[in-house]
Amino acid sequence: MSALTIAFLLFTAIGDDKKAEEPPAPRQSTDPVTQIPEEKKAESAAAPVLGKTNTQSGEARRNENIFINALDNNVQKELNIRTGVTATIIPEFTSSSRFYGGEYGVATSGPLHVSATKSTGDPHGQLYWTHGNSIFSARSFFQAGSVKPARDNLVGARFTAGLWKNAFATMEASESLTGGYVNGNILVPRADERTCLNPDPRVCAVINRWFKAWPAEAPNRTDIDPRALNTNAPQSINTDTTAARVDQLFGTKHRLTMRHAWLNQTVDAFQLVAGQNPDTTTKSHDARANFSSTLSPRTLLDMTAGFTRARSLLVPEANAVGPQVQIGTSLERLGPGSSVPLDRVQNRYRLAARLNRQEGKHNWTVGYEMARLQFNGSEVSSNRGNYYFRANFGRDAITNFRLGEVDRYSFGVGGTVRGFRRWEQHAFVQDSWRVGHQLTLTYGLRYQPSQGIREVNHLTEIPYHCDCNNFAPNFGFAWRAPNRLGVIRGAYSLQYGEVFPATLQQTRWDPPLFQKVDAHNPDFLDPLRNTVLGPGARAIVFDVPDNLKTPYSHQYNLSWELPLPRNAGNLQVGYVGSRTWKLFYMIYQNRAIPVPGIAQTTATINDRRPNPRYFDDRVITNGARAYFDASRVTYTRPAWRGIALDTSYWWSKTIDTGATYLGLAVGDDALQGQAQVANNVTADLRGPSAFDQRHSSVTRLSYTTGKHMGIGILANLRLNAIFVAKTGAPFTVFSGSDGPGFGNVDAVGGDRPNILDPSILGRTIKHPDESRALLPRSAFGLINPTDQRGNLGINTFRRGGIRNLNVSMERRLNLARERGLSLRAESINLLNTPQFADPVSDLSNPAFGMITNTLNDGRTFKFTLRLEF
Repeated sequence: MSALTIAFLLFTAIGDDKKAEEPPAPRQSTDPVTQIPEEKKAESAAAPVLGKTNTQSGEARRNENIFINALDNNVQKELNIRTGVTATIIPEFTSSSRFYGGEYGVATSGPLHVSATKSTGDPHGQLYWTHGNSIFSARSFFQAGSVKPARDNLVGARFTAGLWKNAFATMEASESLTGGYVNGNILVPRADERTCLNPDPRVCAVINRWFKAWPAEAPNRTDIDPRALNTNAPQSINTDTTAARVDQLFGTKHRLTMRHAWLNQTVDAFQLVAGQNPDTTTKSHDARANFSSTLSPRTLLDMTAGFTRARSLLVPEANAVGPQVQIGTSLERLGPGSSVPLDRVQNRYRLAARLNRQEGKHNWTVGYEMARLQFNGSEVSSNRGNYYFRANFGRDAITNFRLGEVDRYSFGVGGTVRGFRRWEQHAFVQDSWRVGHQLTLTYGLRYQPSQGIREVNHLTEIPYHCDCNNFAPNFGFAWRAPNRLGVIRGAYSLQYGEVFPATLQQTRWDPPLFQKVDAHNPDFLDPLRNTVLGPGARAIVFDVPDNLKTPYSHQYNLSWELPLPRNAGNLQVGYVGSRTWKLFYMIYQNRAIPVPGIAQTTATINDRRPNPRYFDDRVITNGARAYFDASRVTYTRPAWRGIALDTSYWWSKTIDTGATYLGLAVGDDALQGQAQVANNVTADLRGPSAFDQRHSSVTRLSYTTGKHMGIGILANLRLNAIFVAKTGAPFTVFSGSDGPGFGNVDAVGGDRPNILDPSILGRTIKHPDESRALLPRSAFGLINPTDQRGNLGINTFRRGGIRNLNVSMERRLNLARERGLSLRAESINLLNTPQFADPVSDLSNPAFGMITNTLNDGRTFKFTLRLEF
C-alpha cells in the first residue's frame, strides 16, 4: 500500500457532519491608493536553522550530505544557490525598515518594537505533533540500496490565558528531533590506490592512517566514476525552542509587552568520511520590553529595550585526522575546514523609540535606535594545519598524495581569543501623503552610519572607524487609474548593507600576536622546516583599509495592479531592478610573479613574491558590483468555487563582478571569488551571479471541498499544492591546480583554462547520462606557467533546472465550540524529481564533467496531528 493511499485513508477515517471552520480571510484594502495590503512573506524566506525546510515557498528538502556551517550568511548563500532567488516587487519602501536584498526576496528587517496582539483573556491553545519517517521516503537518484532508517519528530504547544485584570500571557514551546542516516556520494580511493608509494616508513605510517579515514567499502557507483561510493552515516539534529509573552494593558491608551524567545540546537554531524564535519551547538536568546502609548487620537509612541545573544560552537569530531587534508577535488577531503574549532558569542543591547503622528493628509513617523554590540570568542585560522595535494610535478593529485608530495602547507599559530565592541545606530523619518483621492505619495530618509569595532583588550588594531555619511532616501507613489483600470505603483530607495564584524575581525590573524604562514612543496613530515616562526617573521596579513565603505543598493520598481472583469481575479505586471555598489571583495596581493633566472615552479613561489616581508597580502576592498533586472507577471484568483490560485512568472538577470549582496570577504566566501590575477579583477570576474536564473515560475493552488461532497469522506477537505520551476544556476570550469602545466603558479587558486571550442559555451549540463558529452575535456586547454590567465569566463555553463511539487491534504474535525482536531499530510518533492548539482568542473579531476550529486532529497512525507482548544 502506498504512502499516499495510507494518508488518504487516515483522512477519510475521520467523520464529521459539522461544517469545518474556515480560516479568516486576509484583510483586503478598501482603497488601493491609501491602504497597501500587508506584504507577503518573501517566497524565499529568511534562512532557517539547520534541518528545516520552507515547503510553503516550494522548497524541496535539501540533500543533507552537503554540510553547512550555520555561520554568518552561509545558510542563506546555500539556499540562494540551491533554490535561487525570488524577484520581489516591494510596493512601498519605509525608512523604518531595511530592505537591503529585498529585491531578491530576502525578508525585511523591521523595527525593534513588538506588535500588539488581541486577546479576550480566555484560555485557549493548541498541541501538535509532526512526524516524518524514512519508510515513506523514496530513494534519491544516486542512492545504492534501500533507504536507511531516519525519523523527524516535532512536538509543540501554544497556550494563551489571562493572568489578572487587563493582562494576558502567551507561551510556546517545541522540540524537534531529527535523527537517522544521511545518504551521500563521495569519491574514495580505489582498492589499488590504498597503498603508500613513499619509501620512507615514517611517511607511510601517516598516509596509511589517513587512508583509514575513508570508508573501507569499495566504490559501488562505478557507473558514475571509478572512485564513486554511495554510503550512509548517522546524524542527529535536536532543536528546542521556547517563547513567552506577557501583555499588560493600562486602560485603553497604554500597553506594556515583554517577550522572550530561546533556541538551542545541537548537531551531531554525519561523517561519510571520519571527522569531515564539525559538531555544532547553536544557542540564542531574544528578549524585548515594549511600551506603547496613545498620546492623543492622532499620536502613538513606542519605546522598546531589547537584548539578543547568540552563541555558535563548532568542534572537530573525535575521529578527525587532525589537519585538513585536500587531494585536489579527486577524493573526499579529510578533516573539517580550517576555521574549526570556533567559539563565537555575540551580544547586542538595543534601545529604540518611534513616534507616529497623523496630521490631515499626512501620516508622519519618526524614530531612532541605538545598540551596543559585543563580539567575543575564539576563531582560528589554519591552527590545525592544512595539507594540499594537487596535480603537480608531472603527476595527478592522488599519486602525489600516495607519495607524500605536498603542493602547499598552511599553518596558523598564536592566540585567537578576542573581544570586539561596536556602537550601532540609525534614525529615520517617513511620511505618507494622500494628495488626493487618486494619488498617494510616500517619502522618507534613513540615516545609518556604519561604525568600526575595537578590541576591548587592545590586542588587535583595526584601522576602520566609521562610514558616517550613509543617508538613505526613499520615494514612492500609488495612483489609482480611472475607469477601474487598477493601481499603478512606483518606488525607489537607497538601501545600505553593513560592515560586518566578521569582516573586520580578520585582523585578529595579523602579526605580532598571530602568525599565518604558507609553505610550498614542503617536506611531508616537517612542513615548516624552512619557515621562520616568531615575532617579526614573514606572515600572511589581512589588511582592512581605514576608508572601507558600506555596500549600498539603488532599488526601484514599477508595477500595474489590474482587477480583471467579472471578478475573474487580479493581474499584476511589473519591473524590479537594483544596482549595488561597493560590495566586499578580498584581493590577494603579493602573488608570485615570473622572475628571470628563477624557475616557475611551486617550490619557488615564496622566492618570487614582490614583497619578501609577507606571504599573501589579503586586502579587503569595496571592489565588487552587482546588477539585477527582472520583469514579473502575477495572476491571483482569491476564491472561486473553493479554488484559490496564485501563479507568478519572472524573467531575471543577475550579474556581479566577484561578490554578491551576501558577501563578507571571509573564509570560503573570499576563496570562491578569487580572480586569476591581482589586477583587472572586475573584468576577470564579471559574469552571471552564482544564483542567476533567467526563467522562474511559482504556482500555488488550494481547493477546499464543501459539505456537498459527502459526510466523513471528502467533506471539508483542504488540498494545497505548490509547484516551482526554474532554470539552472551557472557554474565555472577551473583548472584545478596552480601548479605548472595547469595554472599560473602564483600561489592563488581560481585559474581557468582556455576555451578551445567556443560552441559549447552556455550549455546546460542537466543529466548524468549526457554530462560528459556536453562538457568534453577536449574543449579546454590548460594555460602555460608564464600565462597570466585563461580566456574562459566566469559562470559560462549552467546546471539543470528545478522542478519541484509539494502537496498537502488537511482535514479538521470540530469537537465542540472552539475545539477541533486536524490531521495534515504533506509530501515534499511528490514527483521525486532530482535537482542535479554542478558537474565536476575541475579539469585536474579524473571525474571532470560527471554529475555525482543532487541538491535535493528524494520524496518524503510528513504527518501532523493538531489539537485546538
